[in-house]
Amino acid sequence: MAKGEECCSTQLIDGDGTFNVSGIEHFIKEVKLSDCGLSYAVVSIMGPQSSGKSTLLNHLFGTNFREMDAFKGRSQTTKGIWMARCAGIEPCTLIMDLEGTDGRERGEDDTAFEKQSALFALAVSDIVLINMWCHDIGREQAANKPLLKTVFQVMMRLFSPRKTTLMFVIRDKTRTPLENLEPVLREDIQKIWDSVPKPQAHMETPLSEFFNVEVVALSSFEEKEELFKEQVASLRQRFYHSVAPGGLAGDRRGVVPASGFSFSAHEIWKVIKENKDLDLPAHKVMVATVRCEEIANEKYSSFAANEEWCELEAAVQSGPISSFGKKLSSILETCLSGYDGEVLYFDEGVRSAKRKQLEDKLLQLVQPAFQSMLGHIRSGTLDKFKDAFDKALSGGEGFSSAAHHCSKFYMNLFDEACADAVIEQANWDMSKARDKFQRDIDAHIASVRAAKLGELTAIFEAKLNESLSGPVEALLDGANNETWPAIRKLLRCETESAISGFSDALYGFDMDEETKEKMLASLENYAKGVVEAKAREESGRVLMRMKDRFTSLFSHDSDSMPRVWTGKEDIRGITKLARSASLKLLSVMAAIRLDDETDNIESTLTLALVDSPSNAATNRSITNHDPLASSTWEQVPSSKTLITPVQCKSLWRQFKSETEYSVTQAISAQA
Repeated sequence: MAKGEECCSTQLIDGDGTFNVSGIEHFIKEVKLSDCGLSYAVVSIMGPQSSGKSTLLNHLFGTNFREMDAFKGRSQTTKGIWMARCAGIEPCTLIMDLEGTDGRERGEDDTAFEKQSALFALAVSDIVLINMWCHDIGREQAANKPLLKTVFQVMMRLFSPRKTTLMFVIRDKTRTPLENLEPVLREDIQKIWDSVPKPQAHMETPLSEFFNVEVVALSSFEEKEELFKEQVASLRQRFYHSVAPGGLAGDRRGVVPASGFSFSAHEIWKVIKENKDLDLPAHKVMVATVRCEEIANEKYSSFAANEEWCELEAAVQSGPISSFGKKLSSILETCLSGYDGEVLYFDEGVRSAKRKQLEDKLLQLVQPAFQSMLGHIRSGTLDKFKDAFDKALSGGEGFSSAAHHCSKFYMNLFDEACADAVIEQANWDMSKARDKFQRDIDAHIASVRAAKLGELTAIFEAKLNESLSGPVEALLDGANNETWPAIRKLLRCETESAISGFSDALYGFDMDEETKEKMLASLENYAKGVVEAKAREESGRVLMRMKDRFTSLFSHDSDSMPRVWTGKEDIRGITKLARSASLKLLSVMAAIRLDDETDNIESTLTLALVDSPSNAATNRSITNHDPLASSTWEQVPSSKTLITPVQCKSLWRQFKSETEYSVTQAISAQA
């Protein structure tokens, strides 16, 4: 028997029924059980006290369980349940040595502990060895009968049990051949099975549904030691590859992955101690749930503390990271692969559900970093777009063309950068981020468009202001019959020129016809507004202009030379001429005439202020017959009125009053 490996053992459950949690965990680490997955077997042995169970195990599996000293008599050597690893057999095989039955040391407690340990052995073992004396076969009062009854009874407490191999080891075999002993033993076993009370569901269930029954015989260790060792060595060969298809182990339906064995065994023992029925399928799921969750939590904590992840998380706060998605996906994959490797043999439904939970938690943890990365991509790409767009416009490219080309190029650049940041494990919808970036680009284009159009509009408005204000002021200053036709002609020419230039400038903006027409109409209205504003401004200085015109004509001759009053001049005629010219200026300034429609303002003023027989220096009250006793002019809307009839009359009175002194002085000079 190979003894190359050192045996490792521990007491699993002590004589008082206490489960040795720390001991089994230390034992599992020592034998590296967690690395075995499902490739391990559990063998337990039951039998009467001092029947040589420990001796058999030590020779069969190379263990070091305590053996009875034949010279000290039969007494209890194994208390509780012990566990050891078999030396030299693959796969990893764990051996459980159970306390012997019918021992005098326990007394009345024997049956309770015997049932508990038997149920525990059946729940966790692939192979159960039943150690029995050869001379008990066929005997009514055989020592193994109570044990078998116990085994069969507790089997009924396993809900949907797995099929276990029961190997009956006949000790101290006599000369009777095994082929003669085995049928008698199987008959005894069947009788015991038939006599055991069963639930309704298993009344007709055969023994073979629950157990694979094997029978072997060994010679006496004390009397034929060498033969015993040879037979044991031969039996040992049957335990190699016991869990392979066709191997000695049963169907292993409820087998728990090796990394969950400690927890599973502890939970099973707790249920047994509470005297509850064992639901092995549910137990298997429970073990898988607890272990998979523990492993998932370990992997999550490990990921959170991962140096590479921590560096990536810190770096992305300050700027974009090249190959961010690839790097983070790799770290996540390593974490999830580690989980997959450790839970490989647990219930598929449970491990998949826990993996999904782990993946969701990990993605929730990394999402802020991913959002930071998207933020850097969006802001960085938007800045590049703005610079490129500005350069394109500065280089003379049309607005719409530059907007289209730059928008398309930087949307593609954004898509590429996002693809580089995508985390393989996440199925996050990038459309919202893309839409947000598209809105950012559109908003900037709209902003620049509005600014550029505003600049263009301001340029052409400034040109109109410059080309209209001065000339209109000059035309109004020299008010005569051609003043408003000249202003209209000036307005038309300058407006047409501005509209043409503005229309050409708008071509690059690729705007719809309606919008373009509105802007052109707005510029045309602006031009009108410049003229109207200048006219209103000048109308406020009409009295001063009237006096200047009067003084110019009254005090200077036709050659613009200062008059010298010699007594020959027609002062009355000169006065009338100067006043008529001033009245002309007042009539021109009284209303805005940008349309070709005629009015009777000049004739009304002439009739009321110059030709009226009662005009001479009178202070009569305004009556209803006075044509100037009104706030509006006929045929002139109030919006086009600059000076109302009443205001004209008042201005004329003031004008005459302030120019009368010049006339008086001239008359005095002739006297």
